[in-house]
Amino acid sequence: MEIGSRRNMVSSENSPPLNSVTPLRRRTANRIYALIYASALLALFYRHVRQLLLLRFTTPVPVAAATLSLFVADSVLAFMWCTTQSFRVYPIRRTEYVENIPKVLKEEDFPALDVFVCTADPYKEPPIGVVNTALSVLAYDYPADKLSVYLSDDGRSELTLFAFMEAAKFAAHWLPFCRENKVVDRSPEDYFRSNRSIGSETERIKSVTFGLQVMYEGMKVRIENVVAKGEAGKEFIEKERQALSPCTDAVTGQSHPPVIQVLVDNSQDRDIAGNLMPNLIYVSRGKSRAVHHQFKAGALNALVRVSTVMTNAPIFLTLDCDMRSNDPGTLRRVLCYFADPNIDQSKLSHIQFPQIFQGLNRDDIYAGSYKSLFHMNPPGMKNGPNYLGTGCFFHRRALFGGPTAYVAPEIPELSIDHVVERPIQSQETMELVHRVAGFGYENMTNWGSKVGFRYGSVVEDYYTGYLLHCEGWKSIFCTPDRPAFLGDAPTSLIDMLNQCKRWIVGLLEVVFSRYSVMTYGLRSMGLLMSLSYAQIAFWATWSIPLVVYSFVPQLALINGLPVFPKVSEPWFLLYTFLFLGAYSQDLVYFLLSGSDATLRRWWNDQRIWLIRGLTCYLFGSLEFTLKRLGISTSGFEVTSKAANDEQSKKYEQGVFDFGAPSPMVVPLSVAVLVNLVALARGLALAPGLAIESFALQVLLSGFGVVNGWPLYEAMFFRSDKGKLPTNITLASTFVAALLYAAASLA
Repeated sequence: MEIGSRRNMVSSENSPPLNSVTPLRRRTANRIYALIYASALLALFYRHVRQLLLLRFTTPVPVAAATLSLFVADSVLAFMWCTTQSFRVYPIRRTEYVENIPKVLKEEDFPALDVFVCTADPYKEPPIGVVNTALSVLAYDYPADKLSVYLSDDGRSELTLFAFMEAAKFAAHWLPFCRENKVVDRSPEDYFRSNRSIGSETERIKSVTFGLQVMYEGMKVRIENVVAKGEAGKEFIEKERQALSPCTDAVTGQSHPPVIQVLVDNSQDRDIAGNLMPNLIYVSRGKSRAVHHQFKAGALNALVRVSTVMTNAPIFLTLDCDMRSNDPGTLRRVLCYFADPNIDQSKLSHIQFPQIFQGLNRDDIYAGSYKSLFHMNPPGMKNGPNYLGTGCFFHRRALFGGPTAYVAPEIPELSIDHVVERPIQSQETMELVHRVAGFGYENMTNWGSKVGFRYGSVVEDYYTGYLLHCEGWKSIFCTPDRPAFLGDAPTSLIDMLNQCKRWIVGLLEVVFSRYSVMTYGLRSMGLLMSLSYAQIAFWATWSIPLVVYSFVPQLALINGLPVFPKVSEPWFLLYTFLFLGAYSQDLVYFLLSGSDATLRRWWNDQRIWLIRGLTCYLFGSLEFTLKRLGISTSGFEVTSKAANDEQSKKYEQGVFDFGAPSPMVVPLSVAVLVNLVALARGLALAPGLAIESFALQVLLSGFGVVNGWPLYEAMFFRSDKGKLPTNITLASTFVAALLYAAASLA
C-alpha cells in the first residue's frame, strides 16, 4: 500500500480524527519574557561596548584582558540564548487517537514495516540486551506477515549471531504468549523482572510464565557463557558456523565479505501456536581494510539496501540495540500520522519518539535523561524534530532525495517502487543482497550524499535529519503518555563524557562543512529552524563562557580586581536579573518536561552542563581541531552498555565516580580549586568591601564551589576506587598554582 493514499480509507471529510495539535499555553508568556530578556541583553552589551571604548594603552593588562574576555563570553551566551528561544516560539503538543485507526484503515491494508536494530560490539553491547530489543519489536501488535526485523552486526561477531539463533527459537514461544495474554512489557527481561500475573486465569498463566522464564533464563545463561568464552564452540549449529566461515578475523573483524542469514522466514516459520512469525534477518555488511567505512550511517545504509531488496516496506524503524519497545501498540500510533489523509505524506519524512531511559538513579546525577535534547526542545521545532538516532519511523521515500527530487537508484531492485516477488531466501535474492551489502558497492554512487543516511559526520543522526529538513521534508514529534521505547543511559561519568565528546566532534564537522547551519541551513530552512539546529551544532561554544566565568572573575578576586558592577550601581541589578532569569526559565521548563522532573534532577542537570563545558566540550573542540590539521585522534568509540558491580553500586547511591584517569578532568579540577581559593579570599576581605565591590565575584565563586562539591569529596575525603586519581589531583593543583602566579605577576 502507498502510504497516504485513500485506497480503502474513508474520505478525509468524513473520517474520524487520527491526531490533533494543541499549541502550548506558555508560548505567549515565552514571547513576552524573551522581549524583556532581550532588552536586558542589549543593555548589557551597551555597557560592554562603553567599557571597551574606554580602554587605553595605559590600561593594566589584567583589566583589559578581563574586560575583553567577559565581552566574548557574554556574546557567546547571548547567541546561545537566541538559539534556545527558537524552540519556544511555537511549542505544540500532539495527541493520537489510536482507537480510530480501524475506522480509517483495515488491518489487511496496514503498510509493511521493517525494523533496523544496530549493534557493533558484543562486549560493550551485551548480546542478551540486543536480543531483548529484537524480541520486543518482533512481538509488536501488528500483522506478522507485514513485519520484518533486521539486525545489523557491525562487529561481525559469531557471539551475536549465536545469540540471535537462540532468540529465534525463544521467539516461537514468546510471541504467542504475549499475544494470548495481552502482555504489555514485550521485552522478556522487563516482563520477568516485573513478576506480574495477567488476567483471571492466574494459576494457568503463572504456570506458563514460570516455564517461559525457565526457558528464557536458560537462553540467557547460554548466551552469556558463549560471550564469556569468546566463541560459540560446539553450541554453534554447523549451518550458522558456515555463514561466518569466510571471515578470518576475530570478533571485531574489519576485513570480510557480507554475512546475511535469515533466521526466521515469515513465509514458512511458525510459532508453537501455528501462527506465522515476522522475519528475523541477521546482516553484517562487508568490510575491507583498504576502504574507509562510515560507522553507524554505513551500517544503516547497508540495511536500507538489503531490506529494499528483501521486503521493501514503505516504513522502517531505526533502533539502538539497547532501546527496547515499551508499548506493543506503537505501530498503530504511528499510523495515526502515516495513514492520515489530512497530512501531506509527500513531505513527511519521519516520526520521532523521545529517548527515555531506565536505570537512572533517583536524582540522575549524570543528567543521562538529556531533558533539553530529547524532551524540552523537539516540540518547539517549527518543521518538526530532528532525527535523534533511535526510536524513529521513516518514510523510505525520504531517504531517496527531496520531496520533489527523487534520486533514481543504481539498480531497479533498490527502487522504492520495487515489488518484492521472490522469496527472501531464494538464490537470486540472496546473491543480490550480498552484492548490495558488499564493501565496494557504494563506490561512485549517491549513497551517503544524496541517498540514504548521510556521511560526513560521526553524528549521522543529527546530520541526516538536518539535511532532510534542508531538502524540504517535515517531521513529527510523538510523545505518548506511556513511553514507546525505553533504553539504557551510561551510568559511568567517563562513558558519558566520552560519548558527549564524540558528539561535539561530529557537530563541529557539520558547522565547518559546506552545509553549515548558519549559511546553507539558513537559506534552506529559514531563521527559526536554522537557529534550532544551531543550538545543538554549537554546543562546543558553551566551553568559552564556562571557562571564562570559571576562571577570570575568580583570579581577579584573588588579586583584588573588581570586574563586575558594585552593589550600589544600577548595573548590579542587570547582572542579577540576567543570571537569575536564565536559570529560572530553565528550571521552569525542566519541571514542566515530565513527571520525573524534580528540583534535584534539575540541579544535577545544570551541574553536568557546567562539567561538560570544562571537559568534553573543551576536549571535543581540541580533538576536532587536531583532526582538521591531519593529526590522528581516537576514532569512533561505542558507548559501553555494560557496567561493573562496584560502579553500578556507586551510581545507585548517587555517588560520583571520578576513578577513571582522564585528562578531561584536569581543567574541571583546576576550576574547582581556583573557585575554592577565590571564595576563601572573598570571605577574608573586609565585610563592607566584599559586599560593595566584590559581591558578584564572591557569589560566583560560591556557586562554583557548591557545584564542585562532588569533586572536592573525590579529591580530599574519599578513599574508594571512585576518588580522583592522585596524579590528577597533583597535576590540577600545580596548574592552579601556575594560574595564580601568572595572574599575580600580570
